[in-house]
Amino acid sequence: MRETVVKGGLGMLKQVIEVMELIDDATVSGNKVKGFLVQRGLEDVSTLTVKGEQGSTDFVKILVRGREGKSVGGNAPTLGVIGRLRGLEARPEMIGMVSDADGAVTALAVALKLADMRVKGDVLDGDVIICTHICPNAPLEPHDPAPFMGSPVDMQTMNKMEVDPAMDAILSVDTTKGNRILNERGFAITPTIKDGYILKVSEPLLDIMEVVTGKPPVVLAITMQDITPYGNGIYHLNSIVQPCTATSAPVVGVGITTQVPVPGCATGASHEVDIELASRFVMEVAKAFGRGTCKFFDEREWKTMTALYGSMEHLKTLGKQTSVSD
Repeated sequence: MRETVVKGGLGMLKQVIEVMELIDDATVSGNKVKGFLVQRGLEDVSTLTVKGEQGSTDFVKILVRGREGKSVGGNAPTLGVIGRLRGLEARPEMIGMVSDADGAVTALAVALKLADMRVKGDVLDGDVIICTHICPNAPLEPHDPAPFMGSPVDMQTMNKMEVDPAMDAILSVDTTKGNRILNERGFAITPTIKDGYILKVSEPLLDIMEVVTGKPPVVLAITMQDITPYGNGIYHLNSIVQPCTATSAPVVGVGITTQVPVPGCATGASHEVDIELASRFVMEVAKAFGRGTCKFFDEREWKTMTALYGSMEHLKTLGKQTSVSD
């Protein structure tokens, strides 16, 4: 039996609080986040400022090399962790970190925990690529039943910057509070999305969720509308599974949720313990995925479905874009 370096994990509340303290700052930037992570021992951290029509944001990408990861010549699969959000803060209208920032906090807390583990001698089998963006001055936009945070850049740009071709599977973490679809505080996962198909919920992910939370798993309902790209004029619950439009890798959304609709632009609405649960879930998935013991989908069933029903990849595009009369 192959010996593994990873011995197990403690909670991640310390890392979550450290990240929240770091980003709850009117002058936070990608370089500040990079400097913080490098100081803690991470070497492969890059930032890039991208400007849009409503400002700019700093994309941050972190590669944490695994013991048998592809980046060091190994064969272990690579997990992508995307902290999906529109913005960390909405200054000057709102002061302080907004609810929409929870996905970024989760992703960065995972990176920080991996850094701390490496210092203590624990290394995962596979590589982990973590991506998010840092924007303390995001615009606002109307949305029902709760306002959305706007973003300086469009969704296509976000996907281009955050979805890495080296990712063999993706966990997309996003605040999912501005809705009446799921009414439970904590976090939920979506079914697996791949190439226009909404597949069955991954059993290994459900198992890990049960272990991490000590409760029955919670699944977020995802519709056909949600897996189509932004910009087609169709309603989307939020952008949690938008990475699926830019990759053939399986994508699972990890939504941080509440019992009542909470606007993404609300301050004082982030619950550290809920973010910690989501972060710990992502960490445990990273351990198992790199070992090859956590499959996001059944490959045999996938081949059968595509043989029977063909490609659904047209749902990853903006479609025919013909006008529809009332």
